Amino acid sequence: MSSPLEDVSVGMEEEDQRPLNRALLHRSATTNASQVAMVGSNPCPIESLDYDYWTAFWVFAGCNLALLLLASSITAFLSPAAGGSGIPEVKAYLNGVDAPNIFSLRTLAVKVVGNIAAVSSSLHVGKAGPMVHTGACIAAIFGQGGSRKYGLTCRWLRYFKNDRDRRDLVTIGAGAGVAAAFRAPVGGVLFALESLSSWWRSALIWRSFFTTAVVAVVLRLFIELCGTGRCGMFGRGGLIMYDVSTVFDDLMTYHLKDIPTVILIGVTGALLGGLYNFLMIKVLRLYNAINERGGAHKLLLAATVSIVTSCCVFGLPWLAPCRPCPTTGPLSSPDGTCHALNRFRRFHCPKGHYNDLASLFLNINDDAIRNLYSTGTNDVYHPVSMVIFFVASYALGVLSYGVVAPSGLFVPIILTGATYGRLVAMLLGGRSGLDHGLVAILGSASFLGGTLRMTVSVCVIILELTNNLLLLPLVMLVLLISKTVADSFNSSIYDLILRLKGLPHLDGHAEPYMRQLAVGDVVAGPLRSFGGVEKVGNVVHTLRTTGHHAFPVVDEPPFSPAPVLYGLVLRAHLLVLLKKREFLVAPERCPKEYVAERFQAEDFDKRGSGKQDTIADVVLSPEEMEMYVDLHPFTNTSPYTVVETMSLAKALVLFREVGLRHLLVVPKACDRSPVVGILTRHDFMPEHILELHPVLLRSRWKRLRWQRGAMAKYFRSLIVWVANSG
Repeated sequence: MSSPLEDVSVGMEEEDQRPLNRALLHRSATTNASQVAMVGSNPCPIESLDYDYWTAFWVFAGCNLALLLLASSITAFLSPAAGGSGIPEVKAYLNGVDAPNIFSLRTLAVKVVGNIAAVSSSLHVGKAGPMVHTGACIAAIFGQGGSRKYGLTCRWLRYFKNDRDRRDLVTIGAGAGVAAAFRAPVGGVLFALESLSSWWRSALIWRSFFTTAVVAVVLRLFIELCGTGRCGMFGRGGLIMYDVSTVFDDLMTYHLKDIPTVILIGVTGALLGGLYNFLMIKVLRLYNAINERGGAHKLLLAATVSIVTSCCVFGLPWLAPCRPCPTTGPLSSPDGTCHALNRFRRFHCPKGHYNDLASLFLNINDDAIRNLYSTGTNDVYHPVSMVIFFVASYALGVLSYGVVAPSGLFVPIILTGATYGRLVAMLLGGRSGLDHGLVAILGSASFLGGTLRMTVSVCVIILELTNNLLLLPLVMLVLLISKTVADSFNSSIYDLILRLKGLPHLDGHAEPYMRQLAVGDVVAGPLRSFGGVEKVGNVVHTLRTTGHHAFPVVDEPPFSPAPVLYGLVLRAHLLVLLKKREFLVAPERCPKEYVAERFQAEDFDKRGSGKQDTIADVVLSPEEMEMYVDLHPFTNTSPYTVVETMSLAKALVLFREVGLRHLLVVPKACDRSPVVGILTRHDFMPEHILELHPVLLRSRWKRLRWQRGAMAKYFRSLIVWVANSG
């Protein structure tokens, strides 16, 4: 019979011989030398609390909270337009919607600082979307010609002060933002073409390509300058972020038998992507209801999400066991300390071991994705760790985006897709010959296709990220499958956010009921118009009592034999005329020399974002209100017009393809007023049309739905066909 001291020594020896892959908190030896152990029976294990880890958690959570509150505060109180990714706003602008302050200098500053703070706060968000918005802001500010307030103006930039050139600049800037975020110049051009722009000209292709090429050169220059480590982590690596072509090329091959696995990845990405979009919109509606209560509620929501994220990121790695560092493969280290590569995290593990969950949670997204994409690493991650990280990444991606802070969706979606791609490869085991790193890349592609519903641009971006053309057929197949299947459930996440924000985006197709309506069926009144020579008081009264941005100009006797449509005058031009106070005493037309001497083209340039004039700024005396203004020199005499009997579907095509803001409707008969009304973007929105004609609600496009009965019927037919064939 051994003594108590001998029992203690034996217990310590057994504890020292236990494997090192157990968590430290589970390796504390049970004391057998206590009075309870010597006298009583069934002693309970006694462990000490490790306060160091609690200190680390509070420091970690506190830093995350401070960074996110900084990003949320400057966004909520300085520039709310900088919240989110900004891609829906850029897409709406390129469709013709000029939302206020989306490209202002303040929005740009908040976007840059807020996104840095939000990404650094361990929030499950990315930087790609804000980079797109940042590039668009820079381009839009460049197109404003500088600042008159601070004397920073360039005379030659005034040629860009119009909607068409500014739209082209924003398109180019958005593509440059994608190229800077992913170091993918060709992908940036295609992203702007496929996902953002509603109008595309051939000149935009080479201009966008030139801009993204400059981005690639500048990035290469900074990488070379920062290669010594003086710029932090920026100087590491090259233009290819996740290079998988230089190591284990034999593992990147595939065969015909692997096609079912690829199809499975595509369908899985579609299902997960459709569910992701559905949950995202539900959460965004809830967040909007909270954020509408004021700034305090916005910060409280951000703090709650930050604390939940910190708990998940710091707490979930404790569930994973310690694993020995790989000795072979691309992630191996000569000295056996794999955590020194900044890809693996030791966390609570002993030297020479790593925690696979901590390596994903407590790492920057780029390194985590790089690890998941690496080939020859099939045994690096445990399946349970993959399940935990996938569920957490999926849930945190849904919960994090609606916080009032600049945040993107692209990188979290790539990371989540790579995780379930690896998980599928693990579940298939030997039934699939594909390397787990290759399947992770396909998982990212399928999840991107299932959420964003883009094909060509995503395919090129992934190829530029991984530098492997062998993936092209598989990535194409996965994207086509995931997009096609996911479209049967809901729209892309950007389109859903557009509708949630109430931005009137015009789709490229017409609803079936539009073919049953004429433009005269949706014109709403009353119509406000001006004469060619109008009384100043009437102009001021109309501008104060209406919010219209354009008015028809109708000439009547004595300026024409009969009422005739002369053209269209803009509200902004009327405000310029009123501020100039170049009025006439009598109702007569002024000579051309009179206008040329008193007005310049710069007076009617397009103002910058958030700097439009208002009628409240105009103060006139009673004598001036009784005077007249000649509108003929300032009227667009060739506006686009359609007859009131024209199909609404054809009018939509004309309105969207030409990029119109106003479309005049003229009567078919000659004995009526020369203008019936004005069609604007609002008149083509389904909500407006169906409100006027609710009987047409059943004529909307019906998305293909999966019905249980039909699917069961097709499945039984397939089984019968296979049985008969056998």
